[in-house]
Amino acid sequence: MLDLKLIRQKPEWAKEKLAARAIKGEEIDELLALDTRRRQVTVQTEELKAKRNDVSGQIAVMKRNKENADDQIKAMREVGQKIAALDKELAQLNEKVTYILVRLPNFPADDVPMSLNEDDSREEYKWGNIPTFDFEPKHHWDIGEKLGILDFERAAKVAGSRFVYYKGAGARLERAVYNFFLDEHQKEGYEEIIPPYLVNNDSMFGTGQFPKFTDATYTITNDGEPLTLIPTAEVPLVNYYRNDIIDAEKLPVNFTALTPAFRSEAGSAGRDTRGLIRMHQFNKVEMVKFCKPEDSWKELQNLIHDAEDLLQKLGLPYHVITLASNDASFTSAKTNDLEVWMPAQDRYREISSCSNCTDFQARRAQIRYRDDDGKLQFVHTLNGSGLAVGRTVASILENYQQADGSVKIPDVIVPYMQGQTAITKED
Repeated sequence: MLDLKLIRQKPEWAKEKLAARAIKGEEIDELLALDTRRRQVTVQTEELKAKRNDVSGQIAVMKRNKENADDQIKAMREVGQKIAALDKELAQLNEKVTYILVRLPNFPADDVPMSLNEDDSREEYKWGNIPTFDFEPKHHWDIGEKLGILDFERAAKVAGSRFVYYKGAGARLERAVYNFFLDEHQKEGYEEIIPPYLVNNDSMFGTGQFPKFTDATYTITNDGEPLTLIPTAEVPLVNYYRNDIIDAEKLPVNFTALTPAFRSEAGSAGRDTRGLIRMHQFNKVEMVKFCKPEDSWKELQNLIHDAEDLLQKLGLPYHVITLASNDASFTSAKTNDLEVWMPAQDRYREISSCSNCTDFQARRAQIRYRDDDGKLQFVHTLNGSGLAVGRTVASILENYQQADGSVKIPDVIVPYMQGQTAITKED
């Protein structure tokens, strides 16, 4: 959530920043007008309540002295009616201000390409050599189906489109990939967490999914209370410290977790209808950081490094881009995507999004620490995929495919595959 005080202080700056995220200036004007009226009503209410308390004391004295206080009592009844009306107006104003404020995205950082067009994202650098083949490279779903390790048809029968069965060597490969990720993150200083996969509405609000993105989630009811299947481990990991004060000595705190992710709205309609790229359910290893504000941009670089280190060890070519302002997530001030090369598509595809959310989530979730002066401050939160497991499997199948239809196993994964160096039809 944005700092309303900052919007009051720098309204034109706020409008300019949010215009790059498709927010109209009129919305900010409306917010500020409501906020101004709210503060006026608050002052009026406090003044009337103070007057009522003062006169009530006078009435008590008059009654003890057996003096006639009828006029004062009548006047206070009128004051009480005014207070009731102002309290009602104040509640309505608070609701309207909150409604707008919680739906405003984070301010984009100064070095982000300010554009409403995702094509204006900026490439920062490339790594690795794009593989060449002496045959037409196949799509990962064709490879997986021919090897008998991916079954989309039966998954569709059981659950519908955008689901998959991993079988045999495919299941072992998926498991090998995420175990490799977790082990590497542990070496980098992340504490491994197994969190709840169902979270309450307060948790979804804290990380910014609710109320704006309720339609993209799966929600059930438990004892009359709604619980939502997590769209990413970011939700339970960030909310671990909701309404807490973190010991400053512990910062930065680094968490990692393997969880399934559930997405009701799996990307744009008609896009990636086949394969592992856009699924309603997929595994993902997530990285989450809590840090002091002055350290968050350094920690973003650390987050990117920790994600790309996995791709380098897997030998998968990729590039790093800075997303245009309106293409970044709702909570992000700056997002760097790592996109891995997919030979059959002849293009890079996202495999990790590393974001600095500044104090946006911490303000919603009330996650704070005490600075050197003992004052409470909001932490900064960061998150990144380390990595999306299904997309990693897809990129391995495509980049390591062989002419005979087999798939070579990247060297770092072989120990996790009990020494298996290739996947063949016989597996």
